Amino acid sequence: MHPSTGQDIVKLLRGAGLRPTRQRVALGVLLFGSGDRHVTAELLHEEAQARKVPVSLATIYNTLHQFTEVGLLREVAVEGAKAYFDTNTSNHYHFFCEHSGKLMDIDTDQIRIEGLPEAPDGMTIARVDVLVRLVNTSKR
Repeated sequence: MHPSTGQDIVKLLRGAGLRPTRQRVALGVLLFGSGDRHVTAELLHEEAQARKVPVSLATIYNTLHQFTEVGLLREVAVEGAKAYFDTNTSNHYHFFCEHSGKLMDIDTDQIRIEGLPEAPDGMTIARVDVLVRLVNTSKR
């Protein structure tokens, strides 16, 4: 079940140790209110503006990183500074369409990771990220 109301988001934020400010709650409703999704800061900013949520792009970046730090989001690095934020924080993998910029989940039954190296002393593997890049091969 995904939190969809402001009250649900307040509980979610408090449970994660974050103060439920008006902006965090409004962004939480946009992020978590309609199931799992992948967003960029710019896309979330557009959605916030369309819904008349008064928030700057800098605040959105800060909020996305705060949500990621407490485990509410998973950051998926695509290229350089380009990052997506995933509301599905489970261990899973992604397709990335280079033409459209769309990030999509890969069915976990479709991929198997074998032969991981031993982690260095004092370290443990936290997760494995797999990003499969797609290009359109149909004729124009």
